[in-house]
Amino acid sequence: MKNYLNFETEIKDLENELEKLKDPYNQEGLSEVDTQKISSTQTEIDEKLKNIYSNLDPWQTTMVARHEDRPKAKFFIDNLFDDFISLSGDRYYGEDKSVLTGFAKFNGKSVLVIGQEKGEDLDSRIERNFGMMRPEGYRKTIRLMNLANKFNIPIISFIDTPGAYPGVGAEERGQAEAIAKSIECCMELKVPTIAIIIGEGGSGGAIALASSNKVLMLENAIYSVISPEGCATILWRDPKKMLDAAKAMKLSAKDLLKLKVIDEIIDEPLGGAHRDRDIILNNVRETLTKNLNHFDELSSEEIMNERKNKFLKIGRNDGFMTSTEDVSTLTIKENNFDKILKSKKVLLAILGGLILISTTLLLI
Repeated sequence: MKNYLNFETEIKDLENELEKLKDPYNQEGLSEVDTQKISSTQTEIDEKLKNIYSNLDPWQTTMVARHEDRPKAKFFIDNLFDDFISLSGDRYYGEDKSVLTGFAKFNGKSVLVIGQEKGEDLDSRIERNFGMMRPEGYRKTIRLMNLANKFNIPIISFIDTPGAYPGVGAEERGQAEAIAKSIECCMELKVPTIAIIIGEGGSGGAIALASSNKVLMLENAIYSVISPEGCATILWRDPKKMLDAAKAMKLSAKDLLKLKVIDEIIDEPLGGAHRDRDIILNNVRETLTKNLNHFDELSSEEIMNERKNKFLKIGRNDGFMTSTEDVSTLTIKENNFDKILKSKKVLLAILGGLILISTTLLLI
Protein backbone atom coordinates (compact mmCIF):
# COMPACT_ATOMS: atom_id res chain seq x y z
CA MET A 1 0.00 0.00 0.00
CA LYS A 2 1.38 3.39 -1.02
CA ASN A 3 1.75 6.18 1.49
CA TYR A 4 0.86 9.72 0.44
CA LEU A 5 1.79 13.09 1.89
CA ASN A 6 -0.90 15.67 2.67
CA PHE A 7 -0.15 17.70 -0.47
CA GLU A 8 -0.50 14.63 -2.71
CA THR A 9 -4.28 14.15 -2.36
CA GLU A 10 -4.95 14.70 -6.07
CA ILE A 11 -2.19 12.24 -6.96
CA LYS A 12 -3.71 9.65 -4.64
CA ASP A 13 -7.15 9.96 -6.25
CA LEU A 14 -5.74 9.70 -9.76
CA GLU A 15 -3.59 6.68 -8.95
CA ASN A 16 -6.55 4.90 -7.33
CA GLU A 17 -8.53 5.57 -10.50
CA LEU A 18 -5.63 4.27 -12.58
CA GLU A 19 -5.50 1.02 -10.60
CA LYS A 20 -9.21 0.44 -11.23
CA LEU A 21 -8.74 1.06 -14.96
CA LYS A 22 -5.93 -1.49 -15.09
CA ASP A 23 -8.02 -4.08 -13.28
CA PRO A 24 -11.62 -3.83 -14.53
CA TYR A 25 -12.55 -7.25 -13.12
CA ASN A 26 -12.90 -5.94 -9.58
CA GLN A 27 -16.02 -4.08 -10.69
CA GLU A 28 -19.41 -5.56 -11.46
CA GLY A 29 -19.31 -7.74 -14.54
CA LEU A 30 -16.50 -7.86 -17.11
CA SER A 31 -15.31 -4.98 -19.23
CA GLU A 32 -12.50 -4.19 -21.62
CA VAL A 33 -9.37 -2.37 -20.51
CA ASP A 34 -9.55 1.25 -21.70
CA THR A 35 -5.92 1.78 -22.75
CA GLN A 36 -6.57 5.31 -23.99
CA LYS A 37 -8.03 6.33 -20.61
CA ILE A 38 -5.11 4.68 -18.82
CA SER A 39 -2.62 6.61 -20.93
CA SER A 40 -4.34 9.96 -20.39
CA THR A 41 -4.63 9.37 -16.62
CA GLN A 42 -0.95 8.47 -16.37
CA THR A 43 -0.05 11.63 -18.28
CA GLU A 44 -2.19 13.68 -15.92
CA ILE A 45 -0.45 12.08 -12.91
CA ASP A 46 2.99 12.88 -14.33
CA GLU A 47 1.99 16.50 -14.99
CA LYS A 48 0.64 16.96 -11.47
CA LEU A 49 3.73 15.37 -9.94
CA LYS A 50 5.93 17.69 -11.99
CA ASN A 51 3.95 20.77 -10.92
CA ILE A 52 3.92 19.79 -7.25
CA TYR A 53 7.54 18.67 -6.93
CA SER A 54 8.97 21.59 -8.88
CA ASN A 55 7.38 24.02 -6.40
CA LEU A 56 7.92 22.36 -3.03
CA ASP A 57 8.36 24.74 -0.11
CA PRO A 58 11.05 23.89 2.52
CA TRP A 59 8.55 22.23 4.86
CA GLN A 60 7.14 20.04 2.08
CA THR A 61 10.73 19.09 1.18
CA THR A 62 11.23 18.08 4.81
CA MET A 63 8.15 15.86 4.62
CA VAL A 64 9.47 14.18 1.45
CA ALA A 65 12.87 13.64 3.11
CA ARG A 66 11.08 11.88 5.99
CA HIS A 67 8.75 9.81 3.78
CA GLU A 68 8.43 6.34 5.27
CA ASP A 69 8.79 4.67 1.86
CA ARG A 70 11.97 6.57 1.00
CA PRO A 71 14.98 4.29 0.28
CA LYS A 72 17.08 3.80 3.40
CA ALA A 73 20.80 3.17 3.86
CA LYS A 74 20.37 -0.62 3.91
CA PHE A 75 18.71 -0.50 0.48
CA PHE A 76 21.69 1.34 -1.02
CA ILE A 77 24.21 -0.91 0.72
CA ASP A 78 22.46 -4.08 -0.46
CA ASN A 79 22.16 -2.92 -4.07
CA LEU A 80 25.26 -0.80 -4.72
CA PHE A 81 27.99 -2.89 -3.12
CA ASP A 82 29.29 -6.44 -3.43
CA ASP A 83 30.64 -8.69 -0.68
CA PHE A 84 29.53 -6.42 2.15
CA ILE A 85 30.94 -7.66 5.47
CA SER A 86 29.14 -6.11 8.44
CA LEU A 87 31.35 -5.25 11.43
CA SER A 88 30.00 -4.49 14.90
CA GLY A 89 30.96 -3.07 18.26
CA ASP A 90 33.01 -0.13 19.50
CA ARG A 91 35.30 -2.25 21.76
CA TYR A 92 34.29 -0.04 24.71
CA TYR A 93 30.61 -0.55 25.44
CA GLY A 94 28.58 -2.41 22.83
CA GLU A 95 26.88 -2.44 19.45
CA ASP A 96 24.71 0.35 18.03
CA LYS A 97 22.25 -1.00 15.47
CA SER A 98 21.27 2.46 14.22
CA VAL A 99 24.40 2.49 12.04
CA LEU A 100 25.47 -0.21 9.58
CA THR A 101 29.22 -0.44 9.00
CA GLY A 102 31.47 -2.76 7.07
CA PHE A 103 33.86 -3.26 4.19
CA ALA A 104 32.60 -4.01 0.69
CA LYS A 105 33.47 -3.81 -3.00
CA PHE A 106 32.34 -0.99 -5.27
CA ASN A 107 33.23 -1.40 -8.95
CA GLY A 108 35.76 -4.02 -7.87
CA LYS A 109 37.53 -1.75 -5.36
CA SER A 110 37.47 -2.03 -1.57
CA VAL A 111 35.55 0.64 0.34
CA LEU A 112 34.35 1.19 3.87
CA VAL A 113 30.58 1.74 3.96
CA ILE A 114 28.79 3.53 6.81
CA GLY A 115 25.02 3.89 6.77
CA GLN A 116 22.67 5.47 9.30
CA GLU A 117 19.64 3.18 9.16
CA LYS A 118 16.12 4.18 10.28
CA GLY A 119 14.39 0.87 9.58
CA GLU A 120 11.55 -0.10 7.25
CA ASP A 121 8.73 -1.00 9.67
CA LEU A 122 7.85 -0.33 13.30
CA ASP A 123 9.81 -3.25 14.73
CA SER A 124 12.97 -2.48 12.75
CA ARG A 125 12.66 1.25 13.51
CA ILE A 126 12.57 0.55 17.22
CA GLU A 127 15.53 -1.82 16.87
CA ARG A 128 17.44 0.82 14.85
CA ASN A 129 16.42 3.59 17.28
CA PHE A 130 14.94 5.52 14.32
CA GLY A 131 18.42 6.19 12.97
CA MET A 132 19.55 8.13 16.08
CA MET A 133 23.07 7.01 16.93
CA ARG A 134 24.40 6.59 20.44
CA PRO A 135 28.02 7.17 21.56
CA GLU A 136 28.95 3.54 20.87
CA GLY A 137 27.81 4.01 17.27
CA TYR A 138 30.14 6.95 16.71
CA ARG A 139 32.99 5.14 18.44
CA LYS A 140 32.38 2.13 16.20
CA THR A 141 32.63 4.29 13.08
CA ILE A 142 35.79 5.97 14.42
CA ARG A 143 37.38 2.55 14.95
CA LEU A 144 36.56 1.46 11.41
CA MET A 145 37.49 4.79 9.78
CA ASN A 146 40.94 4.55 11.37
CA LEU A 147 41.22 0.99 10.08
CA ALA A 148 40.27 2.09 6.57
CA ASN A 149 42.79 4.93 6.79
CA LYS A 150 45.52 2.46 7.76
CA PHE A 151 44.92 0.34 4.66
CA ASN A 152 44.21 3.27 2.28
CA ILE A 153 40.54 2.36 1.70
CA PRO A 154 38.02 5.09 0.65
CA ILE A 155 35.05 5.74 2.92
CA ILE A 156 31.43 6.18 1.79
CA SER A 157 28.77 7.32 4.27
CA PHE A 158 24.99 7.39 3.88
CA ILE A 159 23.49 10.04 6.15
CA ASP A 160 19.88 9.70 7.32
CA THR A 161 19.15 10.72 10.89
CA PRO A 162 16.96 13.18 12.81
CA GLY A 163 20.01 13.74 15.04
CA ALA A 164 22.10 12.02 17.66
CA TYR A 165 20.14 10.21 20.38
CA PRO A 166 19.39 12.66 23.25
CA GLY A 167 18.70 10.07 25.95
CA VAL A 168 20.15 10.14 29.46
CA GLY A 169 22.18 6.97 28.89
CA ALA A 170 23.77 8.40 25.75
CA GLU A 171 24.72 11.60 27.57
CA GLU A 172 26.17 9.60 30.47
CA ARG A 173 28.36 7.63 28.04
CA GLY A 174 29.73 10.82 26.43
CA GLN A 175 27.54 11.64 23.43
CA ALA A 176 29.05 15.09 22.80
CA GLU A 177 32.62 13.81 23.13
CA ALA A 178 31.93 10.92 20.76
CA ILE A 179 30.52 13.29 18.11
CA ALA A 180 33.47 15.67 18.49
CA LYS A 181 35.95 12.79 18.18
CA SER A 182 34.13 11.54 15.08
CA ILE A 183 34.40 14.96 13.41
CA GLU A 184 38.07 15.15 14.37
CA CYS A 185 38.70 11.69 12.94
CA CYS A 186 36.93 12.58 9.66
CA MET A 187 39.08 15.69 9.23
CA GLU A 188 42.36 13.84 9.89
CA LEU A 189 41.78 10.99 7.44
CA LYS A 190 44.15 10.76 4.47
CA VAL A 191 41.80 8.65 2.35
CA PRO A 192 38.94 9.94 0.14
CA THR A 193 35.66 10.37 2.02
CA ILE A 194 32.24 10.83 0.43
CA ALA A 195 29.03 11.50 2.36
CA ILE A 196 25.60 11.22 0.74
CA ILE A 197 22.62 12.72 2.56
CA ILE A 198 19.77 10.45 1.46
CA GLY A 199 17.00 11.69 3.78
CA GLU A 200 17.44 13.76 6.92
CA GLY A 201 20.80 15.21 7.81
CA GLY A 202 20.06 16.37 11.32
CA SER A 203 22.35 18.30 13.66
CA GLY A 204 25.64 16.91 15.01
CA GLY A 205 24.37 13.42 14.40
CA ALA A 206 24.87 14.03 10.69
CA ILE A 207 27.95 16.27 10.65
CA ALA A 208 29.81 13.67 12.74
CA LEU A 209 29.96 11.50 9.61
CA ALA A 210 29.51 14.15 6.90
CA SER A 211 32.81 15.99 7.45
CA SER A 212 33.93 14.61 4.10
CA ASN A 213 35.83 15.56 0.97
CA LYS A 214 32.57 15.46 -0.96
CA VAL A 215 29.17 16.08 0.60
CA LEU A 216 26.37 15.07 -1.77
CA MET A 217 22.61 15.35 -1.31
CA LEU A 218 19.63 13.72 -2.91
CA GLU A 219 17.38 16.33 -4.49
CA ASN A 220 14.66 16.12 -1.82
CA ALA A 221 16.89 15.52 1.21
CA ILE A 222 17.45 18.08 3.99
CA TYR A 223 20.55 19.06 5.97
CA SER A 224 20.25 21.35 9.00
CA VAL A 225 21.59 22.18 12.44
CA ILE A 226 18.22 21.41 14.06
CA SER A 227 14.80 20.16 12.98
CA PRO A 228 12.29 22.81 11.80
CA GLU A 229 10.02 21.94 14.74
CA GLY A 230 12.86 22.36 17.21
CA CYS A 231 13.91 25.67 15.67
CA ALA A 232 10.32 26.98 15.76
CA THR A 233 9.95 25.96 19.40
CA ILE A 234 13.13 27.83 20.38
CA LEU A 235 12.55 31.00 18.33
CA TRP A 236 8.77 31.41 18.46
CA ARG A 237 7.75 29.05 21.29
CA ASP A 238 5.44 27.48 18.75
CA PRO A 239 6.36 24.22 16.94
CA LYS A 240 3.57 24.93 14.41
CA LYS A 241 5.72 27.65 12.85
CA MET A 242 7.90 24.96 11.24
CA LEU A 243 7.33 26.41 7.73
CA ASP A 244 8.82 29.75 8.80
CA ALA A 245 11.68 27.93 10.48
CA ALA A 246 12.32 25.69 7.46
CA LYS A 247 12.47 28.73 5.17
CA ALA A 248 14.88 30.59 7.45
CA MET A 249 17.20 27.60 7.94
CA LYS A 250 18.01 27.10 4.23
CA LEU A 251 17.91 23.33 4.66
CA SER A 252 17.09 22.25 1.08
CA ALA A 253 19.69 20.91 -1.34
CA LYS A 254 19.38 23.91 -3.69
CA ASP A 255 19.97 26.44 -0.90
CA LEU A 256 22.90 24.50 0.52
CA LEU A 257 24.54 24.11 -2.89
CA LYS A 258 24.24 27.87 -3.40
CA LEU A 259 25.87 28.44 0.01
CA LYS A 260 28.59 25.89 -0.94
CA VAL A 261 27.87 23.80 2.15
CA ILE A 262 27.41 20.77 -0.15
CA ASP A 263 29.19 19.90 -3.38
CA GLU A 264 26.56 18.28 -5.60
CA ILE A 265 22.87 17.41 -5.89
CA ILE A 266 21.82 13.93 -7.03
CA ASP A 267 18.63 14.05 -9.11
CA GLU A 268 15.62 12.06 -7.94
CA PRO A 269 12.89 10.52 -10.11
CA LEU A 270 9.69 12.48 -10.59
CA GLY A 271 7.75 12.46 -7.30
CA GLY A 272 10.68 11.54 -5.07
CA ALA A 273 13.20 8.73 -4.62
CA HIS A 274 10.54 6.34 -3.29
CA ARG A 275 8.62 6.35 -6.61
CA ASP A 276 11.35 4.70 -8.69
CA ARG A 277 14.13 3.03 -6.75
CA ASP A 278 15.92 1.80 -9.87
CA ILE A 279 16.43 5.35 -11.14
CA ILE A 280 17.74 6.69 -7.83
CA LEU A 281 20.02 3.67 -7.47
CA ASN A 282 21.51 4.28 -10.90
CA ASN A 283 21.95 8.02 -10.22
CA VAL A 284 23.76 7.36 -6.94
CA ARG A 285 25.98 4.72 -8.56
CA GLU A 286 27.04 7.09 -11.36
CA THR A 287 27.73 9.95 -8.95
CA LEU A 288 29.77 7.74 -6.61
CA THR A 289 31.83 6.41 -9.51
CA LYS A 290 32.57 9.91 -10.79
CA ASN A 291 33.56 11.27 -7.38
CA LEU A 292 35.75 8.30 -6.46
CA ASN A 293 37.58 8.62 -9.79
CA HIS A 294 38.32 12.26 -8.92
CA PHE A 295 40.68 11.11 -6.15
CA ASP A 296 42.65 8.58 -8.20
CA GLU A 297 45.41 11.04 -9.10
CA LEU A 298 45.61 12.79 -5.71
CA SER A 299 48.12 12.00 -2.97
CA SER A 300 47.04 11.46 0.64
CA GLU A 301 48.26 14.95 1.60
CA GLU A 302 46.34 16.53 -1.28
CA ILE A 303 43.18 14.65 -0.28
CA MET A 304 43.44 15.85 3.33
CA ASN A 305 44.21 19.45 2.32
CA GLU A 306 41.31 19.50 -0.14
CA ARG A 307 38.94 18.47 2.65
CA LYS A 308 40.39 21.01 5.08
CA ASN A 309 40.22 23.87 2.57
CA LYS A 310 36.67 22.93 1.61
CA PHE A 311 35.42 23.52 5.15
CA LEU A 312 37.59 26.57 5.75
CA LYS A 313 36.04 28.24 2.69
CA ILE A 314 32.45 27.93 3.93
CA GLY A 315 31.04 31.31 4.91
CA ARG A 316 34.24 33.27 4.24
CA ASN A 317 33.53 34.67 0.77
CA ASP A 318 31.95 37.89 2.09
CA GLY A 319 34.63 38.69 4.66
CA PHE A 320 37.97 40.52 4.43
CA MET A 321 39.50 37.74 2.33
CA THR A 322 40.04 38.61 -1.32
CA SER A 323 40.55 34.99 -2.39
CA THR A 324 39.47 31.67 -0.90
CA GLU A 325 41.43 29.47 -3.27
CA ASP A 326 44.07 28.68 -0.65
CA VAL A 327 42.89 28.78 2.95
CA SER A 328 45.19 26.33 4.67
CA THR A 329 44.84 27.99 8.10
CA LEU A 330 42.17 29.69 10.11
CA THR A 331 44.18 32.94 10.08
CA ILE A 332 42.90 35.58 7.67
CA LYS A 333 45.62 36.82 5.36
CA GLU A 334 46.79 40.42 5.61
CA ASN A 335 44.56 42.90 3.83
CA ASN A 336 44.57 46.65 3.25
CA PHE A 337 42.99 47.31 6.64
CA ASP A 338 45.86 45.46 8.34
CA LYS A 339 48.42 47.49 6.38
CA ILE A 340 46.80 50.76 7.50
CA LEU A 341 46.96 49.68 11.14
CA LYS A 342 50.66 48.87 10.73
CA SER A 343 51.47 52.38 9.52
CA LYS A 344 53.58 54.23 12.13
CA LYS A 345 51.84 57.55 11.50
CA VAL A 346 48.40 56.03 12.06
CA LEU A 347 49.50 54.29 15.23
CA LEU A 348 51.08 57.47 16.58
CA ALA A 349 47.90 59.41 15.81
CA ILE A 350 45.77 56.81 17.60
CA LEU A 351 48.13 56.81 20.58
CA GLY A 352 48.09 60.62 20.74
CA GLY A 353 44.31 60.63 20.66
CA LEU A 354 44.11 58.12 23.52
CA ILE A 355 46.54 60.21 25.62
CA LEU A 356 44.50 63.37 24.97
CA ILE A 357 41.27 61.65 25.98
CA SER A 358 42.89 60.26 29.15
CA THR A 359 44.26 63.69 30.12
CA THR A 360 40.89 65.33 29.59
CA LEU A 361 39.15 62.74 31.77
CA LEU A 362 41.72 63.28 34.57
CA LEU A 363 41.23 67.03 34.49
CA ILE A 364 37.47 66.59 34.72
